[in-house]
Amino acid sequence: MKAPVYWLGLVLCCSACTAPSLRYKNEVNKLVVAEQFTQAAQQVEKHRRKSYAKKDFALAYLDEAALLHDAGQTTQSDALLALAQARTEELYTKRVGAETARLLVNDLTAAYYPAPYEQALTYFYRAMNFLERQDWAGAAVEARRAAFYLDHLRGEKQHGYNDDPFVQYFTALIFEAIHQPDDARISRTNALNAYAKWGSDWKISAPVFSIPENANELGEVIIFHYNGLLPLKKTQTMQLAWSRMHGILATYNEDRSALTPQVQNALNAGFMGNSITVAYPVLEKQSYYITSSAIEINGEQYPLQKVTNLAALSKQDLDEKMPGILFRVVARGVAKQVAAAQARQLATGSSKDDTMGDVAGWFVQVLGAATERADTRQWFTLPAEIHMQRLFLPPSVQNIKMLFKDGNGNIVGEHIFENVTIERGKRVFLHYRTAR
Repeated sequence: MKAPVYWLGLVLCCSACTAPSLRYKNEVNKLVVAEQFTQAAQQVEKHRRKSYAKKDFALAYLDEAALLHDAGQTTQSDALLALAQARTEELYTKRVGAETARLLVNDLTAAYYPAPYEQALTYFYRAMNFLERQDWAGAAVEARRAAFYLDHLRGEKQHGYNDDPFVQYFTALIFEAIHQPDDARISRTNALNAYAKWGSDWKISAPVFSIPENANELGEVIIFHYNGLLPLKKTQTMQLAWSRMHGILATYNEDRSALTPQVQNALNAGFMGNSITVAYPVLEKQSYYITSSAIEINGEQYPLQKVTNLAALSKQDLDEKMPGILFRVVARGVAKQVAAAQARQLATGSSKDDTMGDVAGWFVQVLGAATERADTRQWFTLPAEIHMQRLFLPPSVQNIKMLFKDGNGNIVGEHIFENVTIERGKRVFLHYRTAR
């Protein structure tokens, strides 16, 4: 019986398809909340082969790299980010070839390809790793790569997320510091345009900082506060009736070439008389009570501004992908019903026994259900939001205090950046992560 053997092969193939579980993500996040970033990174490394498929190691590198960055291990973080970027570039030319398996088995068969906003952030994280080591040449390389990537994205993608205001603004700061005013002007213009386009949707606005007239006589400290926990993807199940499935298939222009003629006929004719249970990803918001922060110097507070909302970006990315996800879920459901019907017919015809046919059909249905899994992969160790402040201070060595506040403006914690060297005409970049 070809159909059962075929689906057994798919199940065996699918056994190598996995995604980090919600339980695993929550375990890592507990360490992040406790600000035990090194231990959290060790947890990701420990689970690399258990929780991530081998083809998804780029995702494991990203998850670990962000935590090492927060732990101050910038060299190790950068090495993993470089591996993740190289893998992403390698996958760019192979994405089309993975569509057949995604239509027949599940979305996890394709190697994880980072969302555009995740790719843009790899350049930010790598540049910050260099900046915190005062390696301006390395930071400049990542700034140029970020600008090139976002230029390419605007040309390739006409709708949805196709530029990143925060990353553009960040690259402008680097270009200014290395005395490339034309590149800085272009990046700043792109940043302002993107903030104007997306600011209201993402509940952020273009950064506005006070720059003193004697700024050239001072040093500048640029401080980032990475805050909160990114919403986590989890599996949601739902029953879809044929009328709803037909609407999804009719409105989304997905390539059907991987589907057999029998499946395409079933789709067009309404083969499904009943509803089917489908699995798809949804986002689960994570709670945290720190909502803002400020820098305190000589008794005066300077509030940080929210410059990017990664929680909103993750939601927008999933919303953009959902029509394609639902198309594939429905198409696979019909394909698996067709396979079960074919198995039933083959078994009945060869054995002359309806019971054997029912058993064969049931067997293929069970195998089909076993292969259906929601794709819940994401760069989950990112913060939910990033806040920023620019301070111009006289040349000196200072301890800089960051205050963390809850939604009522109460101070609920602090962090001291110790012995920060401020030099005339130079910039220092600092960051700290909270998830409480």
